[in-house]
Amino acid sequence: MSKRILLACAGGFSTSMLVEKMKEEAIKRGEDVFIEACSESKITENLPADIIMLGPQMGHIEDEVKELVNNEMPVTTIDMADYGMMNGGKVLDVAFELMNNG
Repeated sequence: MSKRILLACAGGFSTSMLVEKMKEEAIKRGEDVFIEACSESKITENLPADIIMLGPQMGHIEDEVKELVNNEMPVTTIDMADYGMMNGGKVLDVAFELMNNG
């Protein structure tokens, strides 16, 4: 069964490029994963997910989002350097580590 990764940012636009990089990396690795971007206001509409990853500009609401999902899945803020470099492989690594280890 595929894992579902949800990336959220203020408008949902800046993460879409990172989503594409992550998808390319997942295909290279043979990973069965569904990756999608949304805006902050659409998080609940896009659940369930196996992990929610917030854009760096959204780090201040990480605790709020954890409460929103009752800590039922990992919620993390994407590293600013990885986000800026659109390092899909590194962000995918973090996602899988958190999904597998909580």
